[in-house]
Amino acid sequence: MKLVTGLLAAVLLMAGVGASHAVVRIADDRGGRIGTYVDKYQDLRSSGEAVIIDGLCASACTIVLGAVPHDKICVTSHANLGFHAAWDFGANGRAVTNPEATQMLYSMYPSAVKRWIAARGGLTPRMIFLRGKQLLSMYKPCYLDAQASAPRPSARRDRTSAPQDVITPAAAMLARQPN
Repeated sequence: MKLVTGLLAAVLLMAGVGASHAVVRIADDRGGRIGTYVDKYQDLRSSGEAVIIDGLCASACTIVLGAVPHDKICVTSHANLGFHAAWDFGANGRAVTNPEATQMLYSMYPSAVKRWIAARGGLTPRMIFLRGKQLLSMYKPCYLDAQASAPRPSARRDRTSAPQDVITPAAAMLARQPN
């Protein structure tokens, strides 16, 4: 009996150690400037924190797929990734595709995501969305309690904002994929 109790205590202790890091939740992020996201996600990669994609992650937000290790990313049933070509403001303030930035963006993605994008005509000015079964075939699912995965009221944000919530270690335990 003491052996079983000791093993149970060790397992619980190890689970607590793994949950000591916060988890970053991405939802309702429409993207922004590529450089801003590269910097942010390099910091996130260095922190070792896990990422839960639990809603829209579009445009430059999708850089997370190449910046954070694959095993540190999970997706919920609400995850929706939007991809398009990079652009700059041209004459008269109109959006003009930037081929160099588009190639740089594309090169950051993991090969499975690149294949998915290529099969849909590549990165163009038109947004394409990766979600559902196709996304779950590339990334592990994360399991959240109802409060963490419930849709959040949307507030009007400018394109440079990147809303992210930090989930407490207790909620991080719920986000773990069962073995």
